[in-house]
Amino acid sequence: MSDAKDYQDKFSDDGFWNKVVNYAKTAGKEVIEKALWLYYTAQSPATPTWAKGVIYGALGYFILPVDAIPDIAPVVGYTDDLGVIGSAIAAVSMYIDEDVKRLARQKLKEWFGEQQGKI
Repeated sequence: MSDAKDYQDKFSDDGFWNKVVNYAKTAGKEVIEKALWLYYTAQSPATPTWAKGVIYGALGYFILPVDAIPDIAPVVGYTDDLGVIGSAIAAVSMYIDEDVKRLARQKLKEWFGEQQGKI
């Protein structure tokens, strides 16, 4: 995550939700679930500034249209996104609480249905 600051400025709420909504089915549940964990963790007042910087850097990379592996590539298109998101989760995991996971489950249920929304 050494380049998190490079992508932090690319993050916006609108950009995040547009990407997630438009690519939820294509990206798959795992990528979207983890992105939602980060998003909701960043919204928590208990999350420190340094952790929000890591999160916004990862989510900025996620919503940036130019990737190391283009998102339109079948199967592997979101591999780099998942790697960046996974690294961010590892760095801020102590702030990903049950409330964050509950919010993510609710959103997944809306998008993928009851069975797909279960974690």
